[in-house]
Amino acid sequence: MTTIGFIGLGAMGMGMARSLLRAGFTVRGFDVVPAAIANLEEAGGVGASSVAEAAVDADLLVVMVLNAEQVASVLFGEDGAAARLAAGAVVMVCSTVPPAFARQTAQRLAEMGLEMLDAPVSGGTVRAADGELSVMASGSAAAFARAEAVLAAMAANVYRLGDECGQGSSMKMINQLLAGVHIASAAEAVAFAAKAGMDLQTVYDVICNSAGGSWMFQNRVPHMLADDYTPHSAVDIWIKDLGIVLDTAKAEKFPLPLTAAAYQLYLAASAQGWGSIDDAGVVKVYEMMGNIGIGDK
Repeated sequence: MTTIGFIGLGAMGMGMARSLLRAGFTVRGFDVVPAAIANLEEAGGVGASSVAEAAVDADLLVVMVLNAEQVASVLFGEDGAAARLAAGAVVMVCSTVPPAFARQTAQRLAEMGLEMLDAPVSGGTVRAADGELSVMASGSAAAFARAEAVLAAMAANVYRLGDECGQGSSMKMINQLLAGVHIASAAEAVAFAAKAGMDLQTVYDVICNSAGGSWMFQNRVPHMLADDYTPHSAVDIWIKDLGIVLDTAKAEKFPLPLTAAAYQLYLAASAQGWGSIDDAGVVKVYEMMGNIGIGDK
């Protein structure tokens, strides 16, 4: 396997594509943003003018777009990528999508003679660029075998979660539940500390070395303290991802009160016009409610 098609060259996707290039793969990529295609070409990849062109002659196609609707469009829409792949090719769907959608997509691809790996990723832009993501994957043994070298190039941890597509997306859903709640709770704690007049750098140092800390607290709070909301993962991403969690829970008639509260917080931030900033910007909701500032503390 030498030629990899890649659709979705955003902050995460570009890092993943560069990791594949470093591993010696030929990467033919497409993105709706022309500058992203130019960046891939500068890194040694091959730019494509459409999703179909990205898929032609590819042994494996990585799809790293925003949501389920975009996955369906690039694979099965007019001049879609799936129809351009050779029989037996592997489609690796790395986007965060509902488990039911992953199962349905795998079935559609199977009817076209294609394999699928349900392979959502976690780790952020830095780990994507370093080829050190965690991949939560499910699919057939044949799909895993064909994708082994690609997974090794992009990830430090590959978790095989079963033979049925949908299991990978279920695991990502649980990860996103925790990650989204952790960011929201970190924002709440830091804002409360600011309201109490505490030195926030000291708060950060203490919590990072105490039982109340989390990876998200350690990673996102510095953005808040620096008042730097350059988007690495935007507020609106959590409206999508926690929406998937809540919709799935609703179908199962399972209550998720903490997730629902966090979802409302991200929704409030987006309603104030902060949807496209870094997700640490959810703290701005607390700044507004408490009449406080975080970055100047």
